[in-house]
Amino acid sequence: MTMTQKILASHCGKESVAAGDMIMAGLDLVLGNDITSPVAINEYEKACCGEVFDCNRIALVLDHFTPNKDIKAAEQSKQVREFAGRKGITNFFDVGEMGVEHALLPEKGLVVSGDVVIGADSHTCTYGALGAFSTGVGSTDMAAGMAYGKAWFKVPSAIRFNLTGKLNKWVSGKDVILHIIGMIGVDGALYKSMEFSGDGVASLTMDDRLCIANMAIEAGGKNGIFPVDEQTLAYIAEHSDRKPVVFAADEDAPYDAVYDIDLSQIKSTVSFPHLPSNTKTVDEAGEVTIDQVVIGSCTNGRLSDLREAAGILRGKRVHKNVRTIVIPATQKIYLQAMEEGLLKDFIEAGCVVSTPTCGPCLGGHMGILAEGERCVATTNRNFVGRMGHPKSEVYLASPAVAAASAIAGRIASPESL
Repeated sequence: MTMTQKILASHCGKESVAAGDMIMAGLDLVLGNDITSPVAINEYEKACCGEVFDCNRIALVLDHFTPNKDIKAAEQSKQVREFAGRKGITNFFDVGEMGVEHALLPEKGLVVSGDVVIGADSHTCTYGALGAFSTGVGSTDMAAGMAYGKAWFKVPSAIRFNLTGKLNKWVSGKDVILHIIGMIGVDGALYKSMEFSGDGVASLTMDDRLCIANMAIEAGGKNGIFPVDEQTLAYIAEHSDRKPVVFAADEDAPYDAVYDIDLSQIKSTVSFPHLPSNTKTVDEAGEVTIDQVVIGSCTNGRLSDLREAAGILRGKRVHKNVRTIVIPATQKIYLQAMEEGLLKDFIEAGCVVSTPTCGPCLGGHMGILAEGERCVATTNRNFVGRMGHPKSEVYLASPAVAAASAIAGRIASPESL
């Protein structure tokens, strides 16, 4: 079996499962946010469900439209807040405590290796970086998960990505996953497990892995997952008091395809509008002037991302025509960035720094684009109208490329400054 299949088998009481099997699996965590949870709560109450299956294994994070941008957002947050109070949900994160959910949960130690996690948010696949099976579901499945602690799955087949070598300077996990999506397409891993392996995995930081797993959904994947190594176990030990369960793929595990990727050959990569698969290297980008830069999100709002961006912006000024918005992904990251002087670097460079929020990533608030405007963003999607007006454009890039582009006023690499 593949790594994913072993985790699923362990959670449905079977010795083995195979691609295509329909199973009912026990859940270690159910996640919702301020947009998807209200829908789930409505379904939960419509079905007259009583108490939740486990008040310690549900996480509700108010992160998309918070601090609330309008009356509707305030009403949604109020509904989630009151539900969490009635049900005694311990892992409820409101303004002041919340962060962008997929950065917050690993930080809080709520996910460990071997877990099965569902979340009513497509980027729940992030936790595969920790050796867990995690995937996005609809709000009705979230409601059932909160009530019964179970969810049904069709066991996915898998694609293996064999990584070798090491990344060059200014190249990060974001460039790796953009390269892969550009190579296989937005449906190249449709309902498949994207399993990463090889000697090159050890050279990737945990933040690189979290970023790569986060965007597995952008290739159509059911989940992305990394092997559990010393780095993974050290990260879990630092953040959680739960004991991880380690699974590894069998040597004869079946894969639909195997891709060999030399990390040293990957260059800084940008996804052009309006699909994550529409990739070019920065060298191929040409003269694309921009109006805005966003550095943040569940993909690239972690401390290492802020450090990289600040290192490029330090002592420089952003272009006079570029609005540059920096969003630390959690309160802890925000505080650490402040203590390290990174916020000072950003502000002196002419950036604005926001409280943790998903904000502009989904066209929510804190940086909506007008007609004809272009933005370089470290977010994960660049569909039509994703960040505002349907005639605006979003270019996906790493924090290094985003920071360099903010200074240049056009898509640029750090080497070009």
